Parts: sequence; C-alpha cells; structure tokens
Amino acid sequence: MNTQTMDINIHASFLPHNDPDASLAFYRDVLGFEVRNDVGYNGLRWITVGPPGQPGTSIVLYPPAASPGVTDDEKRTVAEMMAKGTYAIVLLATKNVDAAFERIQAGGAEIVEEPTDQPYGVRDCAVRDPAGNLIRVQQRG
Repeated sequence: MNTQTMDINIHASFLPHNDPDASLAFYRDVLGFEVRNDVGYNGLRWITVGPPGQPGTSIVLYPPAASPGVTDDEKRTVAEMMAKGTYAIVLLATKNVDAAFERIQAGGAEIVEEPTDQPYGVRDCAVRDPAGNLIRVQQRG
C-alpha cells in the first residue's frame, strides 16, 4: 500500500443553470463571487464563478441540455428535478451565516431554511439559486 499523500484538490464543481443571466446575477451580485469565465457556444453559456481570493476553487454554471450522451428523456428528467430543486446541491461556508443569509435574502433568493442550529453540530441556512439548485451555507470558524 502506498502511504504517500496525493496532491489533489477540488478545482471546479458544476451546477446547472437554465437562465445564464439570472444565475450570473445571483452568484456575482448576491453571493459576491467573481466571474472567471463566460463562454458562449451555439447559443448556450458556461459561466465560471468563484469566491474572491480563492482562484483555485470555482463553480461552473452550465447548460445541462448540452451534456453529451444525455437522451431527450434524461434532459426532461433533469429539467423536472431542477424545477423541484432536487437535482444539484452545493455547500458553501462563511464565518457569519446570519449576515450571509441577510444579504442572500435581500437579493431575492428563494429561502428554504433560515439560519438554524442543526442537531449535527453546525449552524447553517439553505436557499435555492435561480435554477433551483440547493445552496446550504454553513458557519465555519
């Protein structure tokens, strides 16, 4: 067994969008993320955003209909799950979840759960982005 530590980190995660302008406004203007890339191809857009000061970690907001190998039935299922808010989740962290929640709420996000002390030992809240993705924001040191 090799006991060497791997040098692997999370570079980018993907979240679907169905309205690139609404998603861009949410991640840039409400969450305060910087836009790292905005690429259009065949009328579709892939937008890369990330927290300031963390250039190595990004979220790519992508059009799920452009995923290769996905059948029309699967595209419909994805669209239905996005509409219900059950398709994608991201967990973010902040030092002050209450302040972050106030800003997100003021930005018009759909609120799922106000800041709550969870029985598993964290304080967090949950909102949905314009595409229905669940975003949990956890308070961390």
